Amino acid sequence: MAAFDTTRVQFETAGFAGRIGHAFAALAGAVTDWNDKRVTRVALSALSNRELEDIGLSRADIENIG
Repeated sequence: MAAFDTTRVQFETAGFAGRIGHAFAALAGAVTDWNDKRVTRVALSALSNRELEDIGLSRADIENIG
C-alpha cells in the first residue's frame, strides 16, 4: 500500500524562477481585481437613481468603489 506524507511544509521555488512566478501571480491578481471593480462599476451605473438610493449609494459613489 502506498502512502503520501501530506504534513510536510512546502517550500516555494527559490531564486529567479520563484521571483518571476510571484511577479506573474501579483500581476494576474491585480488585473483580476481591476476587472472585478470595473464590472461592479458598470453594473451599478446601470441602476436607476432610486435603486442606488435603496442600497445607500449615489452616482458620485460609483467611481469611488474599490
